[in-house]
Amino acid sequence: MRPLISLLLFVSSLLITNVSYAEVTPPPNLAVNSYILKDFNSGAVVAGYKENERFEPASLTKIMTAYLTFEAIQNRYLRLDQSLPVSEKAWKIEGSKMFIEPNRPVTVDELLHGLIIQSGNDASITLAEGIAGSEEQFADLMNKKAAKLGMKNTHYVNSTGLPDTQHYTAAFDLAILASALIRDFPLDYKRLYSVKEYTYNKIKQPNRNRLLWLDANVDGMKTGHTESAGYCLIASSKRSDTRLISVVLGAVSETSRAIESQKLLNYGFQFFETTLVYRQGQPINALRVWKGNEKLVNAALAQDLYLALPKGDYARVKANMTSQQPLIAPVKAKQVVGKITFTLDGKKIAERALIAAKPIEAGGFFSRMIDSIKLMLQ
Repeated sequence: MRPLISLLLFVSSLLITNVSYAEVTPPPNLAVNSYILKDFNSGAVVAGYKENERFEPASLTKIMTAYLTFEAIQNRYLRLDQSLPVSEKAWKIEGSKMFIEPNRPVTVDELLHGLIIQSGNDASITLAEGIAGSEEQFADLMNKKAAKLGMKNTHYVNSTGLPDTQHYTAAFDLAILASALIRDFPLDYKRLYSVKEYTYNKIKQPNRNRLLWLDANVDGMKTGHTESAGYCLIASSKRSDTRLISVVLGAVSETSRAIESQKLLNYGFQFFETTLVYRQGQPINALRVWKGNEKLVNAALAQDLYLALPKGDYARVKANMTSQQPLIAPVKAKQVVGKITFTLDGKKIAERALIAAKPIEAGGFFSRMIDSIKLMLQ
C-alpha cells in the first residue's frame, strides 16, 4: 500500500464565534462538587469541572437501571404489560418509594413510571430482580454495560443508588450514559422522562426535576440525593437541532441543583452551536479505483457528523481528507478508504474514517491489465 495522498478540502459551513478557543467566555462558577456540559449530537464536552473524579451518584444510578430495563424489553425478555412479583426486600427498602405492595400485581410499565418519575427504590429493586433474579446479579449486568459504554470511573453495587463505598461514578460517565439512553431508546425517553407527576396506589408524586416546570426546552432527565452525595441532577435540553446534556453533582439543595443546572445549560446555548457537517452516507469525494468495473467510488461517513464549537467559528474550520492510493478493486461496501480531519486555527477538533459508499467489483482482464500498466508508469 502506498502512502496516503492528502487532498485539501474547505468546509464553508462549520462552527464557533469570531474568537479563538482561548477567548471564549468561560463557564459560570457553579456551587457543586463536579459538573459537565456535553453536546449530544457531536459528543463534544462544552465545559467541565472535576468531570472524571469519582463521586456518589445517588438516584442517578436509576438511569442505568432504566437502560437495562429498556434493553430487556427490546430483547423481549420483558413486556410492558407483564406483572412482576414484589419481594420483601423491595417492599421494605428505605428511601424514596412508589409504594408497591407484595400482594398487589405491578406491571413493568408501572414500575418504569415509578422508577423514573417517582425515583422509587422499590421499583428499582423489583425491576432488577425481575431481570436478573437478584439485585446483586443485576449489579453485575450494570457494570458490564458501563464497561461496554466506556464508563471508566463507574462501579455499581446496587440498582438504587443507596450509599456504598464501592458504588461510584463520574460526571463524564453519567453524560455518556444519559446520551446512550436517549440515543438507543428515544421513544422510551420521550414517553417517560418529561412526565411531571405520577400516581400509583392512590399516591400522587411529582417529578423532582424542577427544570421540567422552569424551562420548556428541558425534557428530562433524573435527580438524585443522599446526605453523602448531596443534590444531583442530569438535565437534557433541546433548542432547535441542538441538544445539551448537563450533569451536576453535590449541590447543597434541591433548589440549588436546578439553578446551577440552568446556568450551565444557558451558558452552552448562549455561547456554542452545533452544526451538521455531513450526513451518514453523503458523498464527500469521489476516489479513483484501479482495476475495477467502475473507475470511481464515493467516500462517505458511517454516521452523521456534527461539530459543536463556540458561535461564529464554523466558517474558519478546514477539512483535510487523506485517501488510500492506489485504491485497487475489489472494494467492499463500507470499507475504510481514507479519513477526514477537521481543524480550527491549526488545532485538530475532529477526525473520522471515510468508507466506500458501495462495492466495486474487479474489472475484466484487459481493463485490469491496462490499469496495471498505468500504475507502473506513475
